[in-house]
Amino acid sequence: MIKQAIAASFLAVLPVMGLAESHAVPGDAEAGERVFNKCKACHQVGEDAKNRVGPVLNGIVNGPVGAVEDFRYSNVFQEMNAEGKTWTPEELAAFLEKPRDYAKGTKMAFAGLRKEEERTNVIAYLATFGEAPAE
Repeated sequence: MIKQAIAASFLAVLPVMGLAESHAVPGDAEAGERVFNKCKACHQVGEDAKNRVGPVLNGIVNGPVGAVEDFRYSNVFQEMNAEGKTWTPEELAAFLEKPRDYAKGTKMAFAGLRKEEERTNVIAYLATFGEAPAE
């Protein structure tokens, strides 16, 4: 009974601490934050995030491809946006594995995340910065 109360209290504080993972996205958001360090040279997340070489990634999980305001996307992302493509966790994973194979013509120079666990975790981390409802 005491263990259940402690667990319930801990789970209640997670959202306040910013550690709550999306229940729709598997993975370890805390480990994903470490993986995201590879992305920080070009992308930002969080309340004061700004577009850099790459767009802000708030709300990217289950959000539309190529839809961040005031960011000039490669033609391939503009075309994906026009087609109504969304960044589902599966699409993000495929893109993050080999960006240039997934989106031929992307300006993104990043080689990709070869480990599935890293991709899963970074997607879980990104989901903590807003997630559009899955269709």
